[in-house]
Amino acid sequence: MSRAAKPLRIQILDKEYLVACPEDEREALFASAEFLSDKMREIRDGGKVVGADRIAVMAALNMAHELLQQRNSKDDYQHHISNRIRALQDKIDLALNQGNQLEF
Repeated sequence: MSRAAKPLRIQILDKEYLVACPEDEREALFASAEFLSDKMREIRDGGKVVGADRIAVMAALNMAHELLQQRNSKDDYQHHISNRIRALQDKIDLALNQGNQLEF
């Protein structure tokens, strides 16, 4: 597939933007634009934030917060799994050492 970026029209919160995008990433760009537009619409319809710039910043902050929460959750899970693997390795080492001692 070609990695040459071609201009693509997307809509975010009722505004059209022209974005250069490789052909094989078009679907992802459209999905991202739709996701962002939905987030911005939620904020706008909430009525607490006025102005497209402020709405965009609030949407970006909310999405960054969600991303960091997911990243932290993933890191916590990986840490938990690493601890469990270490504990299992210790048990295996202990069992092997006990088995070796019985042979002598």
